[in-house]
Amino acid sequence: MKNIFLVIIFASFAIVPLSGQALAGSDGPQAGGHELQVWAGGGHSVAGGTQDTSAMNLGLRYGWVLTNPILPGPLKGRFEYAVDAVPAFVIFQPRNTVYGAGLNPLNLKWNFSSFQRVVPYFELSGGVLFTNHETPVGTSKVNFTPGAAMGAHFLRGSWNWSAEVRYLHISNAGLTTPNPGINTVQIRVGLGRFKK
Repeated sequence: MKNIFLVIIFASFAIVPLSGQALAGSDGPQAGGHELQVWAGGGHSVAGGTQDTSAMNLGLRYGWVLTNPILPGPLKGRFEYAVDAVPAFVIFQPRNTVYGAGLNPLNLKWNFSSFQRVVPYFELSGGVLFTNHETPVGTSKVNFTPGAAMGAHFLRGSWNWSAEVRYLHISNAGLTTPNPGINTVQIRVGLGRFKK
């Protein structure tokens, strides 16, 4: 099953337009603009929660760049708000494999603007995950997914690639007892574009 999921992830990134428009310059995030992105991520559990668990996910993002550059010096950047739809979420637990889908309605992103072709960013996020089995085992099929990420957009033509390291916590927030949660560190890659 892991192999099928990996094929889907890589196939989604293989659809990149090769037209002359794709080679045109990119302005990156601009106030009043929007971010469109497809992304995939995966990682393994770390200390502080359920162990021996892996997670993979695939999502779509729509973001709104809300500000012109603000703050001084190396902190200068633009604030972005985004929403992620997560139609594919797979969790590999010791007892079973869990399939789910989620929605992340809260993505608060700071796009640094001190660089030209590389746009570093920091993000705080939160969402909800619905699964077909209890995650972790013995808890709930409804979980919340707060997280934090650091990454960068690599501007290339009208499309850009992004890569990030993301800490993702999966927990039912006390809806059931016990509530051990799952803490993961994930690598996420994305293909998207900023549109004014």
